Amino acid sequence: MARLPTFAPPPLLPTARPRSTFSPRTPICSLGGIVLAPGQGAQSPGMSRTWIEASPAASAIFTKADAVLSDSLGRPLSELILSADAATLARTDIAQPAIFTASMACWAALVETDAFDKAKLTATAGLSLGEYTALAIGGALSFEDGLKLVALRGRAMQDAADASDGGMLALIGANEDKARAVVDACANGDVLVAANFNAPGQVVLSGATAAIDRAAEFAAAEMKLRVAKLDVAGAFHSPLMAPAAERLREALDQTKIGLPDVPVMSNVTGQPHAVGSIRKMLEKQLTSSVRWADCINYLKGEDKWSGEGNSWVELAPGKTLSGIMRKIDRKTKVVNFDQAPVEAV
Repeated sequence: MARLPTFAPPPLLPTARPRSTFSPRTPICSLGGIVLAPGQGAQSPGMSRTWIEASPAASAIFTKADAVLSDSLGRPLSELILSADAATLARTDIAQPAIFTASMACWAALVETDAFDKAKLTATAGLSLGEYTALAIGGALSFEDGLKLVALRGRAMQDAADASDGGMLALIGANEDKARAVVDACANGDVLVAANFNAPGQVVLSGATAAIDRAAEFAAAEMKLRVAKLDVAGAFHSPLMAPAAERLREALDQTKIGLPDVPVMSNVTGQPHAVGSIRKMLEKQLTSSVRWADCINYLKGEDKWSGEGNSWVELAPGKTLSGIMRKIDRKTKVVNFDQAPVEAV
């Protein structure tokens, strides 16, 4: 079995995070189990630099991505990922293909180095955008087709956001019942929905700006919840994304999507994708609630996927899903690969 080699720390962009290493308590061996893929918001300038420099397989993913997207983003995707500033990288039309590519490069490197044994993959799940990564890892989508879909998805969502006046609001300390009570009290005929059920006490609303403003005031004053307006382009996972969903449906109809080799979780249902449902669920995801906590709890309930001997692995970029897992179940540990690891000495 090949082992992860030791690499000298590569030069990093000024804004990149320090390179992480395995601690002596982390075994350098082939992992198996569940792979988690991050969604939009996990991006950061310079992400994946350590993976590109550590792994020919990761570098090859970036070369493929540049060939697939060509100059459709104005600059090669690899250049944007490695050198664009935070504001540019946060644009929905850039962030989505960038995160998908970074995650797939991380996965390619883990498989190449035997850090993860692909034969031991038991299930995959991805948060929102990350569902496309999960499907590609699970064998339902090719990398090239997945990248084309997420690039179109990002453009369509950005266009829908630009054409509407919407936003998102985090309700800190709310459960589903409290979130729906805020929606019922504050919609007043405007679009307002519970968009993300990420973890206990972490619910996000999405909708028209006027309704979001009312919800922020009501939740804080009447329900004594902490609130935070999110710095996002628009009202994602709400009916205001219907134009984007229509464009995505056309692309999905033209894309080859097969049966995954392992269970892949659906954000819409919180359960594994059913046979023949993937296209429908990916379209519906744009205008529906993301039920991430349900996805994790479902996986935790399946001992054959998450039981003894199986790990939970979070792909680059970022550590968002590891943080959410601590809110869902602190006993479930996630091995994070935001940066390419070096062998512990």
